Amino acid sequence: MTRSFTDELVDPDVIDRMLDLARRGPSAGKTASLDFLVLEGEQTARYWDTTLAPERRSSFPWPHLLDAPVLVIPWVEPDAYVRRYREADKVSTGLGASEDAWDVPYWWVDGGAAVMTLLLAAEAVGLGALLFGLFEHENAVRAAFGVPDGRRAIGGIALGHAAQDRPSASAKRERGAFDEIVHRGGW
Repeated sequence: MTRSFTDELVDPDVIDRMLDLARRGPSAGKTASLDFLVLEGEQTARYWDTTLAPERRSSFPWPHLLDAPVLVIPWVEPDAYVRRYREADKVSTGLGASEDAWDVPYWWVDGGAAVMTLLLAAEAVGLGALLFGLFEHENAVRAAFGVPDGRRAIGGIALGHAAQDRPSASAKRERGAFDEIVHRGGW
């Protein structure tokens, strides 16, 4: 993940091709409840003004994250899945009762697959990318950018040309060894 960006602009056609790939991911019941809020230029500054108070910026550990020329916020609509699973071909699943009926909330699964596709697409075209959480700022971002009620943010994705980066402390953590996490034929 890239936490430091140059301010070099990214061709909008490149971003559109990446988003086109990301929208083609799995969708339970073909619910297709995924939207992308794309912020560029002054819109990214407005995003940071909404989520990162100026008094926190002087101590923010990755100041050049704010230089990313593109931010993408993927949004899902959980109730769209509930409505879809009330339809005749899905009603027998019982998932149309409510969001609570879903043992696995597939709006997060489908949205996560789209995010991963977008991150891999960024890598494929030589861009830096970072997935980050909106945390307590989701409602403020919704209000600032006119996102309809009922939508939930997966997170934010910063995109742009990578600059010299200082890795996070988490980068020092080792991934599980391949043969410890791959279980063929049984555990």
